[in-house]
Amino acid sequence: MKFTVIIGDAPYGKERAYSALRFALTALLEGIDVNIFLLEDGVYVGKKDQNPAGVPKYSELLENAIEAGAVVKACGPCGKARGISEEELLDGIAFGTMHDLIAFVKEADKTINF
Repeated sequence: MKFTVIIGDAPYGKERAYSALRFALTALLEGIDVNIFLLEDGVYVGKKDQNPAGVPKYSELLENAIEAGAVVKACGPCGKARGISEEELLDGIAFGTMHDLIAFVKEADKTINF
């Protein structure tokens, strides 16, 4: 089984990104393959060197997911629109396009949007 998890919200002010990463990690622990696509403000979830007060460490959760086998791509045009370069993304995350998202969705048994 394979899931595609789409994260479209920034990691601040809401818990959607946190829930998405917890979901992805739990799926990986259960032996389910996971692709994660960071879309729109969700690209901020993959940005290095963030440590806001009172917010879970999204970077640690995402790094754990990558170490557990998740494939992670961030929307390139979304990152560019927000002034984020690929070098500013966590190791293991590459910019992608809608073609990558379509490929993730086509190969997934289930697609979950957060």
